Amino acid sequence: MILMSKLSRRILLGGFLLASGALASCKIYSFKDVSIPAAVKSIHIGYIENRARLINPQLAPQLNDKLRQKINQQASKLQQRETSDADYDVTGTITDYNYTTSGISQQQASSNRLNVTVHLVFKNHLDPTGKTVAPADFEADVTRNFDFAATLTIQDAEAQLLPTIVSNMTDEIFNKLFSNW
Repeated sequence: MILMSKLSRRILLGGFLLASGALASCKIYSFKDVSIPAAVKSIHIGYIENRARLINPQLAPQLNDKLRQKINQQASKLQQRETSDADYDVTGTITDYNYTTSGISQQQASSNRLNVTVHLVFKNHLDPTGKTVAPADFEADVTRNFDFAATLTIQDAEAQLLPTIVSNMTDEIFNKLFSNW
């Protein structure tokens, strides 16, 4: 029994070391799935403006701060610039922020849904086609839905959901910019 336990641990350790070596040989430099070509040295993150029909005045400033922090932490090799002459240039706009009823129980709303969309514009100043330095220029919408109980007021729901909205939207935007799917 003890011999089998030691053998199992050795097999697991060997498998982990083998997998780690295989990943290292593929030039994957982290387990975070961030893909930044070596030629890219700088990025400009333009202020993500809130142009939605409904506006939460806290959303845009918090989203901008959190996105910059995430890039500093997980794509630290990129120097963030204040001007758009960087290798990568990212701008965005919050285009949708609205509420809908998402569930009905006994002929009354039981849950509501907050929809948030950010439109991104990515420009690769090194190679707009993406043939030699990926990715190519693109525009994309990032949308997330956040459900909340219909018993909450909109103001209470926003106060509760804002940290989650900012965190999830930041992750989605970051993944759209830097992950190879």
